[in-house]
Amino acid sequence: MSENSTEEETKPPTLLEQMGGVSGLIYSSVPVVVFVLANAFFGLMPGIWCAVGSAVAITVLRIVRKEPLQPAISGFFGVAIAAFIAYRTGSAKGFFLFGIWASLVYCGIFVFSIVIRWPLAGVVWNLLNGTGHAWRKDKPSRFGYDIATLAMAAVFAARFVVQRWLYNEDYTGWLAFAKLAMGYPLYILGLLVVVWAVRRSEKRLKALEEEKPAELTDAEVEAQLREKYAQAPE
Repeated sequence: MSENSTEEETKPPTLLEQMGGVSGLIYSSVPVVVFVLANAFFGLMPGIWCAVGSAVAITVLRIVRKEPLQPAISGFFGVAIAAFIAYRTGSAKGFFLFGIWASLVYCGIFVFSIVIRWPLAGVVWNLLNGTGHAWRKDKPSRFGYDIATLAMAAVFAARFVVQRWLYNEDYTGWLAFAKLAMGYPLYILGLLVVVWAVRRSEKRLKALEEEKPAELTDAEVEAQLREKYAQAPE
């Protein structure tokens, strides 16, 4: 096997690939569009069943095509919960209620992580990559992750404020548009800040590591001890 093919196999997936790729971004918008159109033409219950059916179809399609299932499964459960709330409230706008309040919860979690000095952007990234907690000991690195975490909190805060207002005003069509427009596009903007913080931290930690004196090997330590004992008076 060639060296290039080995590198390709061990290369970690990109952020876009982790979200299901371009197809994953498209698939995630399908149930929302289907729900809004079916509700407009046929009513609430057909809209609910069409949205759930489209989510099931997308999951089955991913299984057949052997594509990553995690985005499809999480998307399916999200649609199922949204459909259940719409059914219980008897209102089409209820389909978006779960996502609205979830955004507020996520915003609170991100802000709280900054307050306790464990910015979530740094915790999650370094946990996934197994790079430990060295970044927390470097104040500039932690400050960069604070900014990245705050950016993600702002994304969820913007979603909550805008979509909650549209919900209160009964703008169901615009609510669907806002959910799509403020979904992955806004999320990707937040991730760009996270990537900036990661690169900044990695550069600093690498520079600090290079400045540290090289650790002695066991053989070098043993040689120094022998020299010390040889020089000691009897």
